[in-house]
Amino acid sequence: MKHILLTSALSLIALLSSASTTGVPESGWESVKSDVQDTRMVVKEPEIEIRTAPLLIVVSTSQQVRIKIFSILGRLVSDATLQPGTSRLSLDSHGVYIVKAGTLTCKVAI
Repeated sequence: MKHILLTSALSLIALLSSASTTGVPESGWESVKSDVQDTRMVVKEPEIEIRTAPLLIVVSTSQQVRIKIFSILGRLVSDATLQPGTSRLSLDSHGVYIVKAGTLTCKVAI
């Protein structure tokens, strides 16, 4: 019995030490040099443009912006500060996501 408890405790410690220390997922954003093809415009503002493609959210911005992506259930998917230019986030599954970029909030379907 003591061996099982010790093994369980060690497994829990290993799991906790491998988790992100902030509880926020890796950002997952990658900077892209050229336009991503076959995208659909969601928002176009003077400083920011948000587009979608299959399993992608594409953001073009003229200034640094903090962006958060949430699942429709409220789970934080990504939290990152994007530099000026075009960046994309690859998502694991189709669905509806909430995008918060600076003071802008919108809903996107992927």
